[in-house]
Amino acid sequence: MKIPAFAAMLCLVGTIAQADGISGIFQTQANDDGNVGMVEFYDCGGKYCGRLIKSFDKAGKEISSPHTGKNIVAGMNDDGGGKFSGGTIWDPGADKTYKSKMQFDGKTLNVSGCVAVFCKTQRWVRVK
Repeated sequence: MKIPAFAAMLCLVGTIAQADGISGIFQTQANDDGNVGMVEFYDCGGKYCGRLIKSFDKAGKEISSPHTGKNIVAGMNDDGGGKFSGGTIWDPGADKTYKSKMQFDGKTLNVSGCVAVFCKTQRWVRVK
């Protein structure tokens, strides 16, 4: 009897651990200049949004950005199983917004921006 109770407890712990979803801070993949950003994900009305909180140059020095505080990711639905869809991603360099989907494995977030059926994916890494 104790083994099934322990197994049920482990399942519950796993569910609680995933309850945070993608809330937290992720480092973006470097852009063409080698700069990276820190994007903080948070609940925005039952969906997930991510705002730029810091930027760094390729040497790792913090740099100012006119985009700090702005949402990069907006309106993502948690589809379960680490999959997110239905949102958008804004490319500040091109000042364009694309349909987006994401896949999260607990540490790495694959973020895709799509036009029609063509998508470009970046790997973002959770830092906090």
